[in-house]
Amino acid sequence: MKVTELEFYIEDFLTFCQNKNLSSKTIASYEQSLKLFFAYLKKEHEVYTVKQVKTGHIRQYVSFVQARGKYTVVNRESSKQINFPENRTDYKKQVSPITINNYIRNIKVFFNWLQQEGELVKNPVDKISQIKTVRRQKKGINSEEFNRLLEQFDYTKFHGYRNKIIVLLIQDTGMRIGECLDIVVDAFDFKHNMILLTKTKGNKERYVYFSSVMQRELKQYLKFKDRYVETNLLFPTSKGTTLTVHSFEKQLRDAGKNVGIEVHPHQLRNNFARQYLLNGGDFYTLSRILGHSSVTVTEQAYMDLTREEIAKKYQNHSPLSKWRL
Repeated sequence: MKVTELEFYIEDFLTFCQNKNLSSKTIASYEQSLKLFFAYLKKEHEVYTVKQVKTGHIRQYVSFVQARGKYTVVNRESSKQINFPENRTDYKKQVSPITINNYIRNIKVFFNWLQQEGELVKNPVDKISQIKTVRRQKKGINSEEFNRLLEQFDYTKFHGYRNKIIVLLIQDTGMRIGECLDIVVDAFDFKHNMILLTKTKGNKERYVYFSSVMQRELKQYLKFKDRYVETNLLFPTSKGTTLTVHSFEKQLRDAGKNVGIEVHPHQLRNNFARQYLLNGGDFYTLSRILGHSSVTVTEQAYMDLTREEIAKKYQNHSPLSKWRL
């Protein structure tokens, strides 16, 4: 089957992304967004070349997705006979503004790349802005809830003990779950209580740091792990293979349900950042620990402390409470 110009440029762009060593997750996001957008262009507007794409096409696509809802736009109609999207409980439900902004961002990256490559003079994304979103306050997990969560893991079994240590480590370091599950034992520096992360978002190595409490837990766990599996992976399955993010997320979610807590790995990362700031940490250091591209990204992500948390932080730093009057 003949490849259209749009399809050619998508493949070329994805090859460019691979050569830049972007993460597979980022590349997959680009591919999905672009193929869905171009499927819409062909079906609704008979657009087959990049120079035919107008600003209005992008605006209309955003409105189209908002009106149609989740899983109603597909790249190939035949996929419906395999995935049966209409059977999903959230079929046709409203697509979140965050998801739509991700689509817009990915489309903008692609057309900006085309312009840099000299394939476009007039860029259709120049006047495209992201839609306004209402920022939802991140829900924290207090120490009592955290302890109840830990109690749901059966420490006498390998997978239960492993999951407990994963939860503790993310809460103590703020690393991403994908980074956590890729850690090898050789990455640890117990002298300085730090871990070298090599498989990170953006493929930029960085160190994260752990407490003396975590050091004790890790040393005990390593002895336990070595009795069951022979692998350099820190958090393998009982068969010594890599534990997937999806598998751990489900196990964590099930543990949370048992004690009435909705929890996912990224929430633990957020919880680390929140507690770090409340305990007097600064945004610059936190940004480096989390592996953000800039301090601005960190500030935007964690400026939503509750009034009660701000009040508590204030009392710890009030000038008059520190002066002798």
